[in-house]
Amino acid sequence: MSNSRALSDAAIEDSERSLQKDIPETTVWKDFLALIKIGIVNSNLITTFTGLWLALHFSGKGFFNNLDLVFYTVIGSSLIIAGSCSLNNYIDRDIDPLMERTRGRPTVTGKVNAGKVALLSFLLIGLGTAFLMFTTASAVVIGLIGVFSYVVLYTMWTKRRFVSNTIVGSISGAVPPLIGWAAADGNLDPMAWVLFAIVFIWQPPHFYALAMRRVEEYRAAGVPMLPVVKGFKTTKRHIYIWVAALLPLPFLMPSLGLPFLILATALNIGWLLTGLYARKFNNDIKWATLMFVYSLQYLTIMFVAMVIITLI
Repeated sequence: MSNSRALSDAAIEDSERSLQKDIPETTVWKDFLALIKIGIVNSNLITTFTGLWLALHFSGKGFFNNLDLVFYTVIGSSLIIAGSCSLNNYIDRDIDPLMERTRGRPTVTGKVNAGKVALLSFLLIGLGTAFLMFTTASAVVIGLIGVFSYVVLYTMWTKRRFVSNTIVGSISGAVPPLIGWAAADGNLDPMAWVLFAIVFIWQPPHFYALAMRRVEEYRAAGVPMLPVVKGFKTTKRHIYIWVAALLPLPFLMPSLGLPFLILATALNIGWLLTGLYARKFNNDIKWATLMFVYSLQYLTIMFVAMVIITLI
């Protein structure tokens, strides 16, 4: 009996050592960037900047005449997004170990104390809000709505309960261009809402494709993503529907001119054609991977093009 117990203890120790080996070597800075989800911060910064740029352009205020406003908006929005992402990591630290793509987060590996993560999150959100106060009240309110929708409505309420979690989470993801526009013009132009609609509608097909690729991880974590609950066939149909919903939106932005309309329409049709082309692989994961990669390029090209078009 004692030998058996000794062997069991040895096996546990070997397992713990193995897990420790799986934890990648990181620096404090890398842990911080992982904690705030720097990829999400950067992608949201593109849409925030575009909203700000277009508002300054169409209001005739000028970009270089308002560099202080640009600074406050960029820093403020980045900080509240970073704080929200950090708070998301804090809340999800119980299910993150169950997923391959999240088990290396510092809140999972224990490299960062959970209490300090929560404190840091609120500090970042507070600082971000303070910076936005140097812009407009509208930007502050919209920024806080984004925080509430991401942390409360998505992370704490719908993510683990409802298959509609992705759609609810899309609200916060679509807020950044509104923050940018509101910082320059508190009376939001209809174009600002079109920017919001583009990012909102873009998110479900983007995250559904990701969820297809990681379906077993989400199932293990108990997160009711669409492919987990409804399967791949239904998920693919929903992706096509959401992408098709993007088709009319460029026509609501006539002030950006015909070149943008052609480019945006080509991007939308190209996304649908990518899905049809990927069917030849007869492999749902390959199909989802192609759609996911296309979605990443789509948003960047779309919003960078809006800035470039106004410079021509």
